[in-house]
Amino acid sequence: MKLTLLLLALMAHLTTNAQTETYAEKLGFPKGKKVVIFHVDDAGMSYDSNVGTMNALDKGIANSTSVMMPCGWVPQFFDYLKKHPTVDAGVHLTLTSEWDNYRWSPLVGREKAPGLYDEQGAFWHSVAQVVEHASADEVETEIRAQLARYRAFGVQPTHMDSHMGTLFDAKFIMRYVKVAIDEKIPILFPGGHASLIFKANNIPAPMQQMVRQVGKQLWDAGLPVFDDLDGTSYDWNLPAGTEVTDENLQKFKTQKFIELLNSAKPGLTYIIMHCTAPTPTFNQISNSGQSRKGDMLAMMDPALKAFVEHEGIVVTTWRELMERRGRVK
Repeated sequence: MKLTLLLLALMAHLTTNAQTETYAEKLGFPKGKKVVIFHVDDAGMSYDSNVGTMNALDKGIANSTSVMMPCGWVPQFFDYLKKHPTVDAGVHLTLTSEWDNYRWSPLVGREKAPGLYDEQGAFWHSVAQVVEHASADEVETEIRAQLARYRAFGVQPTHMDSHMGTLFDAKFIMRYVKVAIDEKIPILFPGGHASLIFKANNIPAPMQQMVRQVGKQLWDAGLPVFDDLDGTSYDWNLPAGTEVTDENLQKFKTQKFIELLNSAKPGLTYIIMHCTAPTPTFNQISNSGQSRKGDMLAMMDPALKAFVEHEGIVVTTWRELMERRGRVK
């Protein structure tokens, strides 16, 4: 009887541990630690985006980026990557072209993927339109073409992620996973507790369970998986009435990133931002230049780096994650 009770207690303990162990812990990071990647989206989209990304990486705490392969300033960014071969850089798999006055088009021809093209010959403006018009086969064909173009520059991506989250849609998610497993390239996917992203997007319980199942599939395939993801900085704007200066932008955005880090739970968290050094030309593309500049300035702020160090937050890279995953059975 006592042995049976001991076995039941052990099983309960193991089950609890299995439920609460973060992917960070599975990768060998200390229990209870917050482990983060500071990631910059949209490299290659414009000259201004390239400059902002380089500033955040070279002069700041940001340590990851991904490139929009259908866009016009891709070659310049690959010139940078070849001169900085240790930078974590992946494929920002792009299936939308959201701005009105600056458009880009699929890499595969219309005959191979007509559902990806809008009436102007570009990608659709919104995720909903892609979901409505494009098939999963067309999407897989395009993302493989973007990966192939990335490699054609003679650089291997450290990871892949999804512009505007299009590939997180239920219609396309398994193709995203399939390409990752086929190519043995890790992808951005928050398959752990996902506290920040579930809260930000009001994800219902059944979908949360599906997310964790996909995370397990990626882990079982030998790829690292994130516990959580946050991309809310895009919507952090200066309070009304605040003068728009570099000093105010930096102070405001840095404080917001500190609040985000404080609210993150232990585990492996991917923090997305968009760093741009906007010129008047960028303002013709998007009205997001101010927010993007704030992200860049925050990444370059010594106060943010000091906070991360003081709190004992571990800053990791995709390369380290793959190395650690390779050591875990």
